[in-house]
Order: sequence, then C-alpha cells, then structure tokens
Amino acid sequence: MASNPPGRCCAIGVKHEGEAQGEIKKIGDVRTYFSYPENKSTQNAIVIFTDILGIDFINVQLVADQFAANGYFTVVPDLFNGNVVPVNPPADFDLMKWVQTEMPHPPKVDPIVEATIRHLRGELGVKRLGGVGYCFGGKYVCRWLKEGKLDVGYTAHPSFVSTEELEGIKGPLSIAAAETDQIFPAEKRRESEDILQKMNVPYQMNLFSDVEHGFAVRADLSKKPAKFAKEQAFLQAVAWFDEYIKQ
Repeated sequence: MASNPPGRCCAIGVKHEGEAQGEIKKIGDVRTYFSYPENKSTQNAIVIFTDILGIDFINVQLVADQFAANGYFTVVPDLFNGNVVPVNPPADFDLMKWVQTEMPHPPKVDPIVEATIRHLRGELGVKRLGGVGYCFGGKYVCRWLKEGKLDVGYTAHPSFVSTEELEGIKGPLSIAAAETDQIFPAEKRRESEDILQKMNVPYQMNLFSDVEHGFAVRADLSKKPAKFAKEQAFLQAVAWFDEYIKQ
C-alpha cells in the first residue's frame, strides 16, 4: 500500500463558515455539486473526489467554489449515495464497521467516476480535466489518472491507495501531506516517493508541519499553522493545475 486504509481521523475536523455558491444537480442518477467559474466556461474542469463526509459537507463545497473562482469548472459527485460518515462522529459510532460493511469500493465507485468523466468530456465539452482527491478520494485520482480520463491529479492526505494504483498513473500528480498522519505516515510518503522517482511523470510532494490528516479540507482555521497549511495546500493545487491544465 502507498497509503493506509481510513481511520477515525478521516472524520474529525472543523465545519467551516460560508455559503456555497454552486448547486446540486444530477449526472445520471448521481447527485453532483456543480460550481462554475465567472465566465461559465467548462473547457478547463476539475472533479473532486471527497473524503468519507461526502458532498453535502459545506467544507468541500466551499473548496469547489474556490477552484471555480480560480477559473475551473468544478464538480463533486456523490461517491457514497448519501451513506456518509458524520463529521466528528459520536463515540458510539463504529467507524471500522462502516468501513468494512458500508464503505463503497471500486466496483461501486468506478462506474460513478467513469460516468462523471464521460459526461464532462462529452455533453459539457471539457477539454482538460484535473482530479482532486481528499483522503478516500485520493485513491480514485490515482485509479483514473490515465489518458482520456484525468489529465492531471492532486491529492491531499490520501487513503486506501495501493502500490499498483500509484504505479499505474499516466499524468502529473501533486501530493499534499501532513506531518502527523497515521493513514499517510512517513514510511508511506517515502514509499510513494520511491515509486514516483522511477516513473516518467511529473510529480510533487509537499509536507506541512503542525497539521494532521484531513487538514486540507477540515482544518481548524482558528489555529494559525492549520489555516496557513490549508491555504497553502489549496494554492499548491491551483498552481499545479495552472501549469498542467491551462495549456
């Protein structure tokens, strides 16, 4: 494994303040959050694969709106069909049971990803497509970073990524990592770096101190180091997409 399976830290975080600017629509039968750039262009687009909190968590909607504000048509498909984990679940919530019995795996998620990409590249006319994966979603950035699918990838604190999935990417990949992260700890970061060094694709890995797993989307913004790291991880993603999507 290039990163470990999810744990309780994948559902811990702070709900951010703000009002979403996008809207929930459907791609086929899948609820999807849409956020458009000011010029309404869909030529350059980003699809966000969420953590286990899903698309209705305001934080990911605000992140999608931020990408849109930077010129990228952004969509966030519901990979879980609404069956998500609540933020900061109560002590009696059995997360590991949810992971083992309820969490969707590739046979359920891959068709959603495929349908989303097909809709974007077909009906909506997307020319260049980036993938963003937070935690659980990082796996699907790696799985779909292929010719004709995702052109560019970015993931923050990924989980559930297999060695084979990372070895199989065919496009540029940027990774934002937390200093304290049992899902993507130092040994997994080094393993991932060793894999990427042997591959003929551009890559980047930034490590942020004083933050934990989930910081790029669920950071406590009242803490200066966490706020700084979250903002820098987002700017990392935008700079990466500006380099490899806006051609």
